[in-house]
Amino acid sequence: MSEQPKNFGFGEDETMLRDSAQKFFADNCSPDKIHSQVAHDPTIHRDIECIWDKNLWQQIVELGWTAVCVPEEAGGIGMPLVAAVAIAEEAGKAAFPSPLISTYAATFALKACGTAAAKAALGDIAGGTATTLAITNEKGSWESADTDVTVEGGKLSGTAYFVQDAKKADRFIVSAKGANGIGLYQVEASAEHLNLIADGIIDLTRDQAHIEFSGTDCVEVAAEGAGDVALDAAMPSILTIVSADMVGAGEWLLQTTTEYAKTRVQFDRPLGFFQAVKHPLVNVMLDIDRTKSLVYNAACSIDSGEDDTELNARMAKAQASEMAVFSSSRAVQFHGGIGFTWECYVHIFFKRQMHNHVLYGDAKYHRAKLADIVIGKAA
Repeated sequence: MSEQPKNFGFGEDETMLRDSAQKFFADNCSPDKIHSQVAHDPTIHRDIECIWDKNLWQQIVELGWTAVCVPEEAGGIGMPLVAAVAIAEEAGKAAFPSPLISTYAATFALKACGTAAAKAALGDIAGGTATTLAITNEKGSWESADTDVTVEGGKLSGTAYFVQDAKKADRFIVSAKGANGIGLYQVEASAEHLNLIADGIIDLTRDQAHIEFSGTDCVEVAAEGAGDVALDAAMPSILTIVSADMVGAGEWLLQTTTEYAKTRVQFDRPLGFFQAVKHPLVNVMLDIDRTKSLVYNAACSIDSGEDDTELNARMAKAQASEMAVFSSSRAVQFHGGIGFTWECYVHIFFKRQMHNHVLYGDAKYHRAKLADIVIGKAA
C-alpha cells in the first residue's frame, strides 16, 4: 500500500482540467439555459422526455473528458480518479444533462474486468461511445450478484432495472447470471430483441429506464463468476463519482441561496441578517466541506491503492446523501414563496440531488454497510 500524496494527488494537470471544465460550463450551461432546456413544460402528465444537447456531448468528447480514466494502453489519457471527480463536481454544479457520470461508472466496471473485450470497450468510451450500466434487479438492489437477467448461448434474457441515462447511451454493460455465476456483457443500444421502457423520474436533467432482453445478442466482457467481482472492485469509484456530482450541486444551492439571502429584504433587513437563516446556511457549508473532503479522500485512496477504498467510498456516499437532502431543503425554504415554484431554478438542482441521494444506496444503506465493515474488522 502506498502513502497518499499531498492535496489528494490533485496536481497541475488536474487543476487545468478542472478550470477548463468550469469555463466550459460557464460558457455553455448557464442555469437559465438548463432550465429552459429541461423544464420547458411544467405539465404534471407530460410525456417522459430525454432532453440533452448532443453537440455539447461531442465537445466534451473532443476535450478528452470521456478518456480521462481510460488507461493509455486502451486509447485513453490514464489520469487518476481525482481528475474525473473534479469534472463530475463541475457537472453537478451546472446540472449538466449528459451521460457523462454513467459513462464514468461503466468505465470503472470495464477497467476492473481486465479482458481484451473490456479493453476494446474502454477504447470506444475514450472515442465518445456513451455507455451505461444495466446491473440492477426489479427490487432495486445494488448488490453485485442481484440481477434478473440470465445468459445462455451468448444471448440475454430478462429485465435490467434503474438503468441510468438509458436513452442517451450507445451501449449497455449488463450483468447476467449464467450456469457458473455472474458475468458482464456488452450490448448495443440498437440491438435486436431489446426493448427500452422509459421510467418517470423527478430528475429533469437525466433519464432512467428498464430494459427487456429477449434473446439479445451480447459480447462477454467478464466471464461467468467474474462479473460480480468486477462490479465489487468498481463500486468504490462509482460511489465516489456520484458523490462528487452531489458536491457540485450542493455548492450551487449554497451559493445561490446565500446570494438571495443577501439581496432579499424583509423587515427592512436582508434575510441573511437573521440568525434563523445565516446559521443553517453555515451548517450547509460545513456539510458540503465535510462531503468534499471525504470524496477527494476516497478518490485519492483508490488512486493510491489503499486497502480501505470501500470504507472511504461508502463514508463519502453516506455523507453526500445526507448533505444532498439538507442543502436542497434549506435552499427551497430560504427562497421563501418562490422556492417551490417551477420558475425558480432551485428545483432543477433539488431534483438532481434527490435522485443522487438514493442512487447506489442512501445514507442509511451505506452506514449499514460501514457497520458490517468495521465490526467485521473488529471481530
